[in-house]
Amino acid sequence: MAELNRELENPLSKYWSLIMQENLNLNNGDAIAGTQITNVFYVQPSLPVTVFKSRVLLIRPVFPLVTLPTFNDNGEKTGRDTGFSDFQIFTLYGRDKKEGFIWGGGLTFTFPTASSQYLGSGKYQIGPAFTAFSITEKWTLGFVFQHWNTVGGTEDRDNVTKTDLQYVIRKQIKGKAMSIGMGPNITINWEAEDGNKLSLPIGLGVTKTVKWGRTAWKMTIEPQYYIVKPDDYGTQWNFRMQLAPVFRNPF
Repeated sequence: MAELNRELENPLSKYWSLIMQENLNLNNGDAIAGTQITNVFYVQPSLPVTVFKSRVLLIRPVFPLVTLPTFNDNGEKTGRDTGFSDFQIFTLYGRDKKEGFIWGGGLTFTFPTASSQYLGSGKYQIGPAFTAFSITEKWTLGFVFQHWNTVGGTEDRDNVTKTDLQYVIRKQIKGKAMSIGMGPNITINWEAEDGNKLSLPIGLGVTKTVKWGRTAWKMTIEPQYYIVKPDDYGTQWNFRMQLAPVFRNPF
């Protein structure tokens, strides 16, 4: 379990998994009254395919289920909207390694499948993806980079130019199949006005891999605080919980 926990820190791990991630957010800003709660639940099947024995092509579809407050022009809450947000596909290609320096590149896609205008962008998006990690017996250090640009969609919706950078700093607890550290997501909305572009969180959490029956499960709990957020409306706190059953790769 300890070795598996360390291997699963690698985005290009050869194992299949079904990542279920809950994000409970506390949001505030100058444009709204008080603190508002939003919820984003991701279902992300991680489906690496072995290529040429030592290479991996990762395909990870992302299905977001979102609950957001709705506001009027005065920033007053008018209700809540729950439904599916835009569907994404994240791909990476790189070498399958258990430790050392690991890197890979690919493409990331977003499709305007949201169930309402409040929950999605209305735009088709595409852009580059890249990852680089250093994995040792004691430490996991690295990042996953994604960037999206609009390539089509509803004409009366704003174009999207957005960057997401997940940085990972985790220390393995020897013999415990557990690590302590952080893996938050920095986001930059390049189309927003100054003061509303950057969201920069820090966090501290625990990741542990256990075996229930014949299946290994990876679990993560990580509170995150945003030291920089958009002035008008942004997340101040994010409480992230993740559960992922792990499966042997059929390839």
